[in-house]
Amino acid sequence: MSTAAIPGAPLPVRTPGSRARGRHRAPERREVLAGSPALVLAVPAVAGPETRPIVDELLSVVRGEQPGIEVTAAYLGGEDAPTVAGLLAAAAEAGLAAPIVQPLVPGPHGFLPGLHKAAAETGARVLDPLGPHTKLSEAVHVRLSEANLARADRARLFAIATAADGVVLTTVGGQEAAEAAAMTGVLLASRLAVPVVAAALDVPGSVAGAVAHLKAMGAERPALAPLVIGPEADPELLATAAEETGCPSAAPIGAYPTVGQLIAASYLSVLPEPTQEQLEAAAAAAEPRTPGAHAAR
Repeated sequence: MSTAAIPGAPLPVRTPGSRARGRHRAPERREVLAGSPALVLAVPAVAGPETRPIVDELLSVVRGEQPGIEVTAAYLGGEDAPTVAGLLAAAAEAGLAAPIVQPLVPGPHGFLPGLHKAAAETGARVLDPLGPHTKLSEAVHVRLSEANLARADRARLFAIATAADGVVLTTVGGQEAAEAAAMTGVLLASRLAVPVVAAALDVPGSVAGAVAHLKAMGAERPALAPLVIGPEADPELLATAAEETGCPSAAPIGAYPTVGQLIAASYLSVLPEPTQEQLEAAAAAAEPRTPGAHAAR
C-alpha cells in the first residue's frame, strides 16, 4: 500500500503486478519500487469533454502496462484540472521525489519550452516527445486501415478500392515537427509500401505542397494520415487540410494502446535499475501474511 505521490492528484494506489510462474511464463515486468518518482502526463490542451476521454484511456493503458507506476495527467487549464506547475509545486512542498514529466506529443511542439521552464524550477525531468517510433507508425497504419485507406497489413493481398497510393503524414508544431515526423513516415512507408511525406498542419501551404509532391510522383489517390494524438491539435486544422486538398483523412491516433505502451516504456527507461536488496525488500513487503502462520509451525 502506498500514498499518492502528489498530494491532491488523482493517482491510483500502488498495486504489485502479478507474476506468472512456470517454464512458459512471460517476461516479468520491470519492478517499480515504492518511493519512485510519479509520472505526470503533460497534456498540451485545456481539460474538456474532447480531451479528457483520450487522456483517461491512455492513463488506464499505462496503469495496465505497469501497475506500479503512479501516474496522473496535467493540463493547460480547465475546471478542476491539475496543471504541471501545480503538481510539481505540490510534490516539492510535500518533500516527494520530483516527478517525471512526459509530454503528450509525438514530436516538437510550441508548449515544450514552457514545460521545460516549469520543470526546471523544481528539478523535475521532462522526457522527450513520444516519436519518432515504430509504435506510432503502427497506430497511424491502423487508423488508415479503419478508414479503408490502407490494408490492415502487407501480407493480405486483397484489394481495397479506396486504398491510398500515397500518404501525407500530417502533424502540428511547425516545420520542425514535420521534419521530425519524417522518420515515422519512413517507418509507415515500409508498412504500407507506398510513398509517405510529412507536412505541418499549422504551416500554410505545407499539406497542399506535400499532396502536390505525391501527385507529381504519380500518386492518384493520396490520403492524409494525422500523426496527432488529439489534444495537441486544433480539430479545425485537420478538417481544413482535408477540405482544401480534397483528400480523405484518417482519424487522429487518439488513445491507441501503443501510445500508452510508449508512455510507460519512456518512464521506465529513465528509472535507475533497482538493487538486489531493494528487490528483495519489495518482494518481502508484497508477500501476504497468513494469520496464525507462526502458530502452525
